[in-house]
Amino acid sequence: MHLIARILVALNAIIHAYIAWFEMTAWSSAGPRVFPNLPAVLFEHGGAMAANQGLYNGFLAAGLIWSFFIKDVRWQRNVATCFLIFIAIAGIYGAYTVSLTTLYAQLAPASLALAALWGLRSKP
Repeated sequence: MHLIARILVALNAIIHAYIAWFEMTAWSSAGPRVFPNLPAVLFEHGGAMAANQGLYNGFLAAGLIWSFFIKDVRWQRNVATCFLIFIAIAGIYGAYTVSLTTLYAQLAPASLALAALWGLRSKP
């Protein structure tokens, strides 16, 4: 993987590790400040739902981290691409169903990393 692509893949992993932490541990305390337009009852009674979402974000981060340990350049790129596409789709769906800010938090970083992976790809 090219250095720029590696940095952008790592950034996406960090973003999703943070989202996992936030949704699994800080949903009821920090959630109302982060998502002021959502109803308060969602933060009072939605902790299990948020933790479930956080677990999925943790899996996305884990998949991207896993890609760094794959020796074969093609498979490293393929695995990173798969998880980045998952993130991009989640960003589009989140923008449609929750808030446009997910375009900036999920879709934009994933798209940049995908562009770097495929535009600056290392020759296998």
